[in-house]
Amino acid sequence: MARKKSRKQIFENVEVIDAGAKGKTIAKAPDGKVIFLPNAVPGDIVDVQTFKKRKAYYEGKATAFHKLSDKRTEPKCEHFGTCGGCKWQDMAYEHQLFYKQKEVTNNLTRIGHIELPEVTPILGSVNQYFYRNKMEFSFSDSRWLTLEEVQSDEDLGDRNALGFHIPGMWDKILDLNKCHLQADPSNAIRNAVKAFGIENNLEFFNTRNQTGFLRTMMIRTSSTGDIMVMVQFFKEDKEKRELLLDFIAQKFPEVTSLQYVINGKANDTIYDQEVICYKGQDHIFEEMEGLKFKINAKSFYQTNSDQAYELYKITRDFAGLSGNELVYDLYTGTGTIAQFVAKKAKKVVGVEAVPDAITAAKENAQLNGIDNVEFFVGDMKNVFNSNFIKTHGEPDVIITDPPRDGMHKDVVQQILNIAPKKVVYVSCNSATQARDLELMDAQYKVVKTQAVDMFPQTFHVENVVLLERR
Repeated sequence: MARKKSRKQIFENVEVIDAGAKGKTIAKAPDGKVIFLPNAVPGDIVDVQTFKKRKAYYEGKATAFHKLSDKRTEPKCEHFGTCGGCKWQDMAYEHQLFYKQKEVTNNLTRIGHIELPEVTPILGSVNQYFYRNKMEFSFSDSRWLTLEEVQSDEDLGDRNALGFHIPGMWDKILDLNKCHLQADPSNAIRNAVKAFGIENNLEFFNTRNQTGFLRTMMIRTSSTGDIMVMVQFFKEDKEKRELLLDFIAQKFPEVTSLQYVINGKANDTIYDQEVICYKGQDHIFEEMEGLKFKINAKSFYQTNSDQAYELYKITRDFAGLSGNELVYDLYTGTGTIAQFVAKKAKKVVGVEAVPDAITAAKENAQLNGIDNVEFFVGDMKNVFNSNFIKTHGEPDVIITDPPRDGMHKDVVQQILNIAPKKVVYVSCNSATQARDLELMDAQYKVVKTQAVDMFPQTFHVENVVLLERR
């Protein structure tokens, strides 16, 4: 039954039946419309208050739970529900995998209208917590307050925070006590830095007013045992800056790369900023099958090292290389996949739009003594043209790993023009992957598809597809 409440509606005793895109779960209203919910698990029976009505669906929130789903599990993190990350922590892991697999399959068949082979089961992550190798935290002088705190008459005391942005609120930071995403000493470093900043009256940043001293902190860890800490300051204050950096160096001697940035811009992106090495190396190393990858503060590297290895193995297996093939690796990034498959190929040509990434790719190839790879920089739709093919040869296999938006239609067309025997398409967004696959369907058949869970406790999922010429 439904009853009106202003322009919102309340639906009672609604069963949550599915999990959908962007991690929201799905219920059906009595009028047959879908309701998207951010705070329920499939199998729950709930009362729902809607806050948005569209032509085909509602958006709402579960306000009362009459029956809890047997798919539920107790969230490990004390910040669950307030923090914007790990939205599926209250769903048992085997069910997370089920819905990730289902989303990929649905996207490929419904958006891409692709005829699928027998789907290989999704590859879950051995580590379901503490799997990330990179975390970024923000300082704030006005931490996010809970409703209880807001309504309380008590003195809230210190308002400083070091943690994550509240979803949809650019100027509000949740103060973290313990995060379950990055292994030790990540929590210890963050908590010690916060406490030291407060004790020594180092001003925490205020985003709205653009004031303060401590702005952000990034922690990167690697499977080789390297640890990078990079602190971003809003302005230079040599005495205070050295006070904090020396504290980190003394308290955490295991940090192998201690760096900083002075950034007085309105936003805190560091890609246009000078990163200065204070102690140790200006990089850390990641290792995979004996290959070393040098990672600096600005480098992109898959944030789940163990699952990145699994993803790359699947990509290499799908490519089925014998040692005689010319391989193109599109959107190569820092050239990790290109170098990973190089020993099984005659030659690999990598293309990427970000100049710094290509510089790193060339440096890593030299470091690894790989001489059958070449890297080129430029916008993919402009660089990857017929002249490029004439110069570098017609590839036998193309590996493509585009960003979330998928491939530009000109890039898809160029792949179709070249018509290699095989295309291996790695994607972090199966919806845009499905769109691209539909454009290729007349010429290429999907032979294999394999989802890989890189981000447990979230709705994100990677998918690898092998295409063969019809």
